[in-house]
Amino acid sequence: MNVGAGTRALVTGASRGIGRALAERLAARGATVGLLARSESELEALADVLPGDHVVLGGVDVGDRASVEGAVARFAERAGGIDLVVSNAGLTHYELVREQSVDHMEEMTRVNWLGTVYTVKSALPTLLRQGSGHVVVVSSGAGHRSFPQAAVYGATKAAQRMFGEALRHELAGTGVSLTMVYPGEIATSLHDHEKERMPSWYKGGPNAAPARSMADKIITGIEEDARSVYHPPIVRLLGAVHGLSPAAGDRMLRILRGPSAAPRR
Repeated sequence: MNVGAGTRALVTGASRGIGRALAERLAARGATVGLLARSESELEALADVLPGDHVVLGGVDVGDRASVEGAVARFAERAGGIDLVVSNAGLTHYELVREQSVDHMEEMTRVNWLGTVYTVKSALPTLLRQGSGHVVVVSSGAGHRSFPQAAVYGATKAAQRMFGEALRHELAGTGVSLTMVYPGEIATSLHDHEKERMPSWYKGGPNAAPARSMADKIITGIEEDARSVYHPPIVRLLGAVHGLSPAAGDRMLRILRGPSAAPRR
C-alpha cells in the first residue's frame, strides 16, 4: 500500500523511540496518525509539532484489553476507518531468570505479547471489512535469538514473530497484509530504566542506529509489502546464522559481543 495523504495510521508506543519517529514520518507524508501510549502529556507535546490533524489516545496501557479496544474504536470512528496499524509498544527488564520477579515477567508478557494481540485483534475487523490495509508488528532481533538476562523479553518477541508470520498467511486474499519488524539496537528510551544493570553484551549507546532510520525502513517495508524488515542489516544475518546452526550463531555473537552473549559452549 502507498503511505501518504489520506492514510489513517494507528501507532502504539507513539510517545518515544521508534513509535515517535514513525509517527513523525507518517505525519510528514500527510497521514492522519492515531498516537497511542500511556503518557498523554508526551503525546500532546508530539501532536503539537506534527503537521496535520491527529488523534491523541493517551493514558492507554496496551496490556489492558478493554483500554486498547476502546482506543482503537475511537480512532476508527474519528478517522473514518483504519488503513495501517503498528503494534510497537514494548518494554524490557534485564535480569537473570532466577532473580527476576514474576511481576516483571508478567508485565513484559502483557505489554509486549498480549499488547500486540489486543491491538491487532481490535483493528482487524475494520481492516477486513474494508478489504484493505496493513498490519505492522514490531518484534526484535531477540525474537530470533534471545540473550542471557533477556530470556522473558526474548520469549515475548518470539511470540510476536510466530503470531505475525502465521497471520500474514491467514490474511492471504483479504486485501490486508502484514509486515514483521526486527530492530537491533536502536537509539530509543527502551533501556533508560535499566542503565545501572545493562548486560555486558549490550553494544548500543552511541553505536545504536537512529530511530528515524528504523522508521524509514518500516515505511519502505509497508509500501513494498515486505514479509519482514531488519535493521541494522546485521540482525538479518544473525537470525539466518542462528536458524541454520545455533552453535555457529553463538560463535558469531561471542566474536561480536563478547563471551557473555553465549557463555555456554
